[in-house]
Amino acid sequence: MNSVRLMNISFTIIGYMLLAHVEFGFGQGIPPSSAPLPSNDGTTIDQGIAYVLLLVALAITYLVH
Repeated sequence: MNSVRLMNISFTIIGYMLLAHVEFGFGQGIPPSSAPLPSNDGTTIDQGIAYVLLLVALAITYLVH
């Protein structure tokens, strides 16, 4: 029972960390008179996938130990 409670607390903390990351990720808006942004070359998508895989690996490692 104690390990289940610890796991619930850890998932809650991870959830709040991800929520804070989403909230602070918006940043400053782009003014309407600025030049158009360059097209995406795929590195941003690759980096996002890498971050997700890193979080999954971290969660699996935590659950195994």
